[in-house]
Amino acid sequence: MTRSVRRTPRILQLAGAGAAALMALSACSSSSDSKDAAAFPDASTSPKLSGDVTVFAAASLKESFSALGKEFENQHPGTKISFNFGGSDTLAASITGGAPADVFAAASPKTMKIVTDKGDATGTPATFVRNQLEIATLPGNPDKVSSLKDLTTSGLKVVLCDKTVPCGAAVQKALDAGKLKLIPASYEQDVKSALNKVELKEADAAVVYKTDVKAAGGKVEGVEFPESAKAINDYPIVLLKNAPNAETAKAFIALVRSAEGQKVLSEAGFLKP
Repeated sequence: MTRSVRRTPRILQLAGAGAAALMALSACSSSSDSKDAAAFPDASTSPKLSGDVTVFAAASLKESFSALGKEFENQHPGTKISFNFGGSDTLAASITGGAPADVFAAASPKTMKIVTDKGDATGTPATFVRNQLEIATLPGNPDKVSSLKDLTTSGLKVVLCDKTVPCGAAVQKALDAGKLKLIPASYEQDVKSALNKVELKEADAAVVYKTDVKAAGGKVEGVEFPESAKAINDYPIVLLKNAPNAETAKAFIALVRSAEGQKVLSEAGFLKP
């Protein structure tokens, strides 16, 4: 025998109120999600993206960003991601000088500020990774370098990044933290140039980023040093004001900041923001 359930007006009122609350919550969530999607569309689900995007990025991002660029192009046939890698200060000067670009990824907030202070960025730059210094020596570390202080040894040929670029500024912070003074054989315009001197055996050691040591593989040997913890660089990324292809550029930034992008960057040795 089937029992009939009588719904009282009170129960119906509660059920109606609960449904209304769920609908309101869903509407708020949808509205919030829509705003986020409008700001930075999901790189894997936006079907209408096309055209070229030019990204100005710090030299230390070369390997990871090149991989992400290829991934983006695979996800969106008809798009092309072009990169200009170099010292962040040089790139910032090019942007403020009118060089056409869609995205700027800098190796420090200080160099990003050059662009934002000129009003050449759209929105607030977002820190997407961090990076730490490491000493790069010749393979096998023949000079037995084990500390930052060892680089001050007479007769050792050491190269550093120029003090105007983020890598060079970070090295100076580390030296100050260790109360050390180091006069290098040369100052290089970006971190890859400094690393290249060691790879070509034109220098005995260089102070670069951990990511660069990792990217070099067996061409150099890495030596960690405690002072590097005092000089970790934040990397911000931003859409540029006069971006020729803003929508596709936003999607590339979204890929960089996504779980997929963060995995590529972490595997390259970058630290989480």
